[in-house]
Amino acid sequence: MSSRPNPPLKCLPSTPTGPYLAEPAPAVTGGGAAKGVAEGVPTAVRPDQQMGDGRYALAWLTISAPRGAVPTATSVCACGRNRFAAGHHKALALIEDHTRHRDLCPLRTHQEGAAV
Repeated sequence: MSSRPNPPLKCLPSTPTGPYLAEPAPAVTGGGAAKGVAEGVPTAVRPDQQMGDGRYALAWLTISAPRGAVPTATSVCACGRNRFAAGHHKALALIEDHTRHRDLCPLRTHQEGAAV
């Protein structure tokens, strides 16, 4: 095998022969934009297109069960309840507990005590 010749390198621009002074920056005027700069166009802010129906999330149940790994579950509620379980049986128990908490959560019950 013969070695390949190196490809020719790209030529760099020649270096200047003498010292050059930098051009001065344009003077900053205190009044408005520079000449030739486009003026901003005011945009109309549209109201939110998605009208809610008054519902919002209070409780979240997150389950992670990758193949060959230990399953985990996390139950979080807006009332301050935060539970975590690792392992098959504990995760199943937390899922049942989360379902039970949905009926008993103080944020989901009316003043009369009836669940929403």
